[in-house]
Amino acid sequence: MSRRPGRPLLPLLRRHLHRYAPTYHAPVPVPPDGIPSTSFTSSSPSPPTDPTTRWPSSWSPTGPPLQSFADSHLCAAVSALAAAILALPDPDPDPLPALLEHSFPTLLSVSPLASLGLLSLLRPKPQLGLSVFSFRRTLSQPVTLPEFVLAISLASRARDSAGATDIFADASRAYCPDQALYNALMSAYMHSGLVDRCLETFQALERDPRCGPPNADSYNILIALFGRSLLVDHMQAALQSLDASGHHRTVGTYNAVIAGYLTAWMWGKMEAIFNEMVSGNVAPDNTTHLLMLRGYAHAGMIYKMELAYDRACEHVGEVDMVHIRAMLCAYCKFQHVDRIHKIEELLHKLGPDDYRPWLAVMLIRVYAQEGLVEGMEQRIAEVLEHNTVVTTTHVMRSIISSYFQCDAVEKLAYFVQLAEESGWKLCRSLYHCKMVMYGKRHRLLEMHGVLDDMEFFRFDRTKKTFWIMHKAYMSCGREAEANTILGMMWKHGFGFCRGGFVQ
Repeated sequence: MSRRPGRPLLPLLRRHLHRYAPTYHAPVPVPPDGIPSTSFTSSSPSPPTDPTTRWPSSWSPTGPPLQSFADSHLCAAVSALAAAILALPDPDPDPLPALLEHSFPTLLSVSPLASLGLLSLLRPKPQLGLSVFSFRRTLSQPVTLPEFVLAISLASRARDSAGATDIFADASRAYCPDQALYNALMSAYMHSGLVDRCLETFQALERDPRCGPPNADSYNILIALFGRSLLVDHMQAALQSLDASGHHRTVGTYNAVIAGYLTAWMWGKMEAIFNEMVSGNVAPDNTTHLLMLRGYAHAGMIYKMELAYDRACEHVGEVDMVHIRAMLCAYCKFQHVDRIHKIEELLHKLGPDDYRPWLAVMLIRVYAQEGLVEGMEQRIAEVLEHNTVVTTTHVMRSIISSYFQCDAVEKLAYFVQLAEESGWKLCRSLYHCKMVMYGKRHRLLEMHGVLDDMEFFRFDRTKKTFWIMHKAYMSCGREAEANTILGMMWKHGFGFCRGGFVQ
């Protein structure tokens, strides 16, 4: 989940678009990843309606504007180009053929918004976006300041702080820096965990007389930086500085603070800042609801987690897999009424590519704790299918307990065999449990076979091992063999069992 503080970059960019693109008028409000429509006054004929159709080479940006294209076809053409680039196979995809095939230079001649929209749509694959930006810089039209800002944001998503620094330097040489440019560089340093460089950039923004003091987004980035770094005191100080600067707290401010408290596992303060947000004039957004859902899940506050999930479904729609897994983890860790039913409802939302080894192992244990052998075995089969190796003793003991309570010795024996073959964590309790269950059924030959298995996997016999054998022989009425076991215990230095005596 993204913890990006403040508002998205594109709305900030659009406030500056008039300065660098004199060929179009003010864009209308659109979603952050959308492309604003532009209006032209000419009634000249429009190009073909199919956005994938190449334009005639005789068209020139100095000629009559293309009104119909600028309104709808530009968005469709850029979307088609972005889809083609995102569909390029890995590794090392080259976007240049797609850019030329979809006439990107001509799109850019029509409106600088073509570049902004394309870079915005390439956020899921920032390295591709940076490659497109490199090609964009080779074209004749000068790169606008908003494009530099968006390129820095792509470098931030790619965790390329050095590339972000170089782009910032190039933009500063070409234009007078503004707050959006500084904020983009701060965000890049924040996502890379470079606390000192982010603070230096913030101080440089404070000193730069050309673009005014830091805005609310600048403080939001600082708050998010300290929250990610578990510097809660610094985060609170940055929040106080924001209040002292005269800027109002935004939804990004509250999201950054909530995320900081969530990272520090300070559940009380996380909930307090959310209640303060709700009681104030700032309405929670989708990110807020998802943060609270994740926080309550990690805290084990199941009832509040379920309320937060309902709110998230109401406002966000489909909750992503990260938060579904967090809820599953909470149900596995904390006892709750009807948790198996709720777990299975959430499991239906997971796809085949959403398998996580740690979650699958937790599900094995929770089914074992609930005594649901069939469900537990289904999870064991899934883990074996994905070649996951269980390395925790407490999970193995939960499985043993489940089989023992159901008196399923054959299933236990088969599971032990699978565990041995798959390299799972073995423990002496596995074999002791088999011995006890064989002894209860008077299957003494198979009980002795377990001793051979223990020796093969280098588990020494303990006092408990002999005690299990003694009880098994006594239950069969074979007192002579039981007394022999007592002698073996004495020989190995364990002494007599409590209640054990020679007949």
